[in-house]
Amino acid sequence: MGGSKAEEKPAAGGGGGEDWWCYQFGTKDALIVKSSKKSPLALRMVVFAMTMICGIFICTMCMKQLGSDSLSRIVKIEVAEQLCNKSAILPSEVHFVHYPQPITYSRSECKCTPVRFFAIISSQRSGSGWFETLLNSHMNVSSNGEIFSSKERRSNISSITKTLDKVYNLDWNSSASKNECTAAVGLKWMLNQGLVANHADIADYFNRRGVSAIFLFRRNLLRQLVSQLANNHDRYLKQLNGTHKAHVHTAYEASILARYKPILNTTSLIQSLKQVDDYTRDALENLKSINHITIYYEDLIRNRTKLLDVLDFLKVPRSKLVSRHVKIHTKPLSEQIENWDEVYNALNGTQYESFLNADYRI
Repeated sequence: MGGSKAEEKPAAGGGGGEDWWCYQFGTKDALIVKSSKKSPLALRMVVFAMTMICGIFICTMCMKQLGSDSLSRIVKIEVAEQLCNKSAILPSEVHFVHYPQPITYSRSECKCTPVRFFAIISSQRSGSGWFETLLNSHMNVSSNGEIFSSKERRSNISSITKTLDKVYNLDWNSSASKNECTAAVGLKWMLNQGLVANHADIADYFNRRGVSAIFLFRRNLLRQLVSQLANNHDRYLKQLNGTHKAHVHTAYEASILARYKPILNTTSLIQSLKQVDDYTRDALENLKSINHITIYYEDLIRNRTKLLDVLDFLKVPRSKLVSRHVKIHTKPLSEQIENWDEVYNALNGTQYESFLNADYRI
């Protein structure tokens, strides 16, 4: 207007073409209103409409750009998998073999090393801490600990799957991370850490993503109860130089923690044992569709070759597994429970009578 020079439109295909259209629609030169004084409402509506159109256009272009980045990452993963030789993998195992492409680092020469996803599913004081350290002593296995002990990570199924995705993409950083040449990656997960509450969604996630489960439980629930009570006792008293330790690495520390002899409530003992038993059975029933192996703490104590079954299940090379953990309660239960006679009388002749006997020797 007023004889001013018209702005030149950028050449077709130029980087500023889209910006030019948004700019032109937003300028006064692009609007010709003969009688703005007579219809100010109409003018405002036109300006508002043009602003909305320009905003929507910009948002659309941004979303397309973000979408292309995500698509690019998916294509990279698919190309990486295509370049890797899968001829040695049995058809029945293909679903459980993965080639993660971490965001935080490059797997470099190990990018074609197949990775198995797993989770150690257990309950407190069932030997899962000791078992996990054994697995982590294998040079190709990374189990990242009790990740869902954090309430925030298990607050809802969205938080849970977001955390799992990070673990199985090899982007979870922990002392157990083997990074590039990991052949099996997982975590330790207690039943009461959002697992039972979201069992259907989690089973679906595991089956969809090819995650295998290692069910680790304890047959003798009475021994498990004694261990839990002793652990709770130390949580408050902090007997080792003012520090609570759920696991120890010296016989001296173990002997201090083992001094505590709990008094069990014999009135509710059978009901308590039954509740734990039913809780575990129900959980296993709800998760049975997952590819899994079931092992028991007592079997591992008696026969360490059971660990080879786990390595075979994870399809990693057999090797000697070691742990620095020292067992705390090594004596017969009669020497570890303060009111042993009452406990014996309460359980003798019941379905839990076998818990009174020595089920393994150290």
